[in-house]
Amino acid sequence: MAIADASGSQNAPVQLHNLVRQFGDQRVLDGLDLNIAAGEFVALLGASGSGKTTLLRTLAGLDSIDSGRLRVPKARAAVFQEPRLMPWKRAWKNVVLGLHVDNAKARAIEALTEVGLAHRLNAYPATLSGGEAQRVALARGLVREPELLLLDEPFAALDALTRIRMHELIIELWRKHNPAVLLVTHDVDEAILLADRVIVLADGRIAEQLQIDLPRARHTGQHGFQALRAKLLGQLGVQSQAEPVPEAARYAHG
Repeated sequence: MAIADASGSQNAPVQLHNLVRQFGDQRVLDGLDLNIAAGEFVALLGASGSGKTTLLRTLAGLDSIDSGRLRVPKARAAVFQEPRLMPWKRAWKNVVLGLHVDNAKARAIEALTEVGLAHRLNAYPATLSGGEAQRVALARGLVREPELLLLDEPFAALDALTRIRMHELIIELWRKHNPAVLLVTHDVDEAILLADRVIVLADGRIAEQLQIDLPRARHTGQHGFQALRAKLLGQLGVQSQAEPVPEAARYAHG
């Protein structure tokens, strides 16, 4: 039986009850129950084929469901592993792509300033570094003032130092804008460093979920971190290793 989430709130902006998504004879999401509270940061782990991407696409409105109940806010945005920028449009125009407002450029400038890219306003995507391109993608999500921000492994392709900076930035922006966040990741450490709650998905159901009560700013040497890490790795079928984590990957502020 799927585990209900810790919040249990009937007013949660994200509510899934007995959700089923099926492809042929395979149930990718199998009677899934999940709530995400307003302003809650949830990380989603799971092996390939566990249903993580299908769940994110469903919440983003990119995939349908076969049965069950689904409630998501209309104001939502997604940031993917690939920035998915239009190469012929300048950075600011990518930020407001599809956003129909009178003050589009002013909104783009504000969003790019928030992610530290005011100086790259007129840059084309081909001239941006990987980290800069992801910042533009993040600005494009935030400019829509979402109640739900969906992050599909947005830091996976970045080098270790850039990834740390992006962790710091996402926590800063999450605190400022206070959306509910669902982060799909394969990185157990990243999940613990960033999230309020970590969920492990297996065969389309919740196999485990842990509330992360570690104080922020977090680091892998914190008391209790390694115990959480070992438990999550065990749920993923990986034996926890004793060797230290590389220094560049050890910290996340917030």
